[in-house]
Amino acid sequence: MQDLPQIAAQIRRNIITMIYEAGSGHPGGSLGIVDILVSLYFSELKHNPKQPNWSERDYMLFSAGHLCPAWYATLAEAGYFPKEELSTLRKIGSRLAGHPEHHPLHHLPGIENPSGPLGQGLSHAIGLSLALKLDQKNNHIFCLLSDGEQAEGQTMEAFLYAGAHKLSSITAIIDQNGIQLSGNVKNILPQGDLARRIRLFGWRVIEVDGHNYSDLIRVIKIAKQTTQKPTAIICRTIPGKGVDFMENKYEWHGKAPNHDEKDRALAQL
Repeated sequence: MQDLPQIAAQIRRNIITMIYEAGSGHPGGSLGIVDILVSLYFSELKHNPKQPNWSERDYMLFSAGHLCPAWYATLAEAGYFPKEELSTLRKIGSRLAGHPEHHPLHHLPGIENPSGPLGQGLSHAIGLSLALKLDQKNNHIFCLLSDGEQAEGQTMEAFLYAGAHKLSSITAIIDQNGIQLSGNVKNILPQGDLARRIRLFGWRVIEVDGHNYSDLIRVIKIAKQTTQKPTAIICRTIPGKGVDFMENKYEWHGKAPNHDEKDRALAQL
């Protein structure tokens, strides 16, 4: 537990450097989800970086594919591939695409699903859950979603299906940071009581501070132990976490820092 903040700080520094060198990317949400990923990969996720395709692993899927800088930086920190490769983000021929790819000839270890258009990740999780069920396997599946994509019809249909079929092997982690590309979520399409809506679809719903390691680890344990229904963990996060001029600013949803902004961010982190 005591090592997690230091690991998270290094991952955040790498995110800033990666996006600066790429000249494009999504720093706001990427910085915001780091503590969630650290709690998973360095505490609760059943995985093996030396055997990425280990048959007994927990699966980590991304629906919010634009947050992949955080995923890449976490995987590198965990030992899935060399950290030096992080500098290739969004460059031609790189395995670190602007949105995660899953290609047999060009595959980055640890990436379980392709994700570009929002709203599809939970459907991926459902397909995987049904396949594992047919194989009589009990691997757990985590799927990271953004709060903005909760406005998408496919996402709501997936919540309804997973709840109706009691797919308890799925845990949806919703990054509730309140921003999206063109503004604040509440001003674009207010979502009302999201937790209540998902509960009505037959899910167990837990709300948590997405930067509190103790709480995150506790609810992840609960989710993995829950039977009879899937679990949704709604994580309240701060976009741009750790960089004061980025925090809670939707303008940093998808903008790379310039040289001075990069230096200021790294100094704070």
